[in-house]
Amino acid sequence: MIMGNVSERRRQPPQVGVSVVILALGPAARADDRNDQTRGTLWMPLVRRVRQPFLGQWALPGGGLRADHSLEQSAYAALESTTSLHPRYLEQLYTFGDPSRSHGGLPMVSIVYWALVGGMDESVEFADGDNVSWFPVDHLPELAFDHREIVDYAMERLRGKIEYPDIVARLVGDRFTLSQLHDVYEAIAEEDIDLANFRRKMLASGLLEDTGDKLRVGRNRPATVYRYKQGTAQPTPWNVAESRTDFAASDIDPQDDALSALTTA
Repeated sequence: MIMGNVSERRRQPPQVGVSVVILALGPAARADDRNDQTRGTLWMPLVRRVRQPFLGQWALPGGGLRADHSLEQSAYAALESTTSLHPRYLEQLYTFGDPSRSHGGLPMVSIVYWALVGGMDESVEFADGDNVSWFPVDHLPELAFDHREIVDYAMERLRGKIEYPDIVARLVGDRFTLSQLHDVYEAIAEEDIDLANFRRKMLASGLLEDTGDKLRVGRNRPATVYRYKQGTAQPTPWNVAESRTDFAASDIDPQDDALSALTTA
């Protein structure tokens, strides 16, 4: 039972939940000028809260922990209850537990996971649903709790890993054209990158190999499809490949009540 006195609530043991930051490469959010028409943008799904505090405001998908689920399974269930995405891997980003983040409610610790999705083999539909909408990362609405801080932290981590092939491949996929790879770099950096110089740099880097395939987009000439050479992914503390859970092959059921993802910090 939630205590009525704020000071008493703050002395209660914290609740623990999971939140999910999911990033996908999508079209430009607006077309005010030529750059906005051509540069891709990172998008994320947000949920509209259905209770206080922050009733009606947007927040990251999340939910409480279940006794029969691991942390990873709880994060995946929260994600599946709000979007149609089924990323193969979710990775733990950080734990947020400042005592003031619950704004007078019971103290709340959020274990935050993130997923990067996209590429030729992982179609992303930016479809809105009940109390769920997709937003461009560079044009987010006001977020509940400290969720803006969480998003900023995720983007800072992502920009710090932009040179890591295994990270970039999460957004562009295992196979890609140089233009598609260029779009990912621009979306992460949130700045224009000269395409010709980018092509020269990547082809001279020794990181890519020609798959032998071609891809035609619109009326353009067929473009060469590349992939990163085997062994180019650099091991980092962020890359926890051995501890990942393959959710696509698991039998985890999504949460029955999608609104449970809208009620936690």
